[in-house]
Amino acid sequence: MADAYIIPAFRGEQTFMPTSFLEIVELPDGRIELRRAEDEGSLVTLDFSEDAKAFLQGQHVEVAKAMLSVGVQMAGRLVEGEFDKEEGSRVLH
Repeated sequence: MADAYIIPAFRGEQTFMPTSFLEIVELPDGRIELRRAEDEGSLVTLDFSEDAKAFLQGQHVEVAKAMLSVGVQMAGRLVEGEFDKEEGSRVLH
């Protein structure tokens, strides 16, 4: 297993993961997962295709770290009420 990249969890009145830390780990099969540091259970798993890895010139782990870090930040902002919940269907780009 590769070294884990640790992300401090959000702390505040409402936290989605109180007092825990999150880590990003590259699994032996090449998938990258976000999980609680004290738990083996996956919260999010990214699986880059071989084409994507080639396009990213082997930097897919760094891209995954950035993607997951921003996702955790957004989740914290949502929990803290910084965004209105959208209703209806959405187009994801």
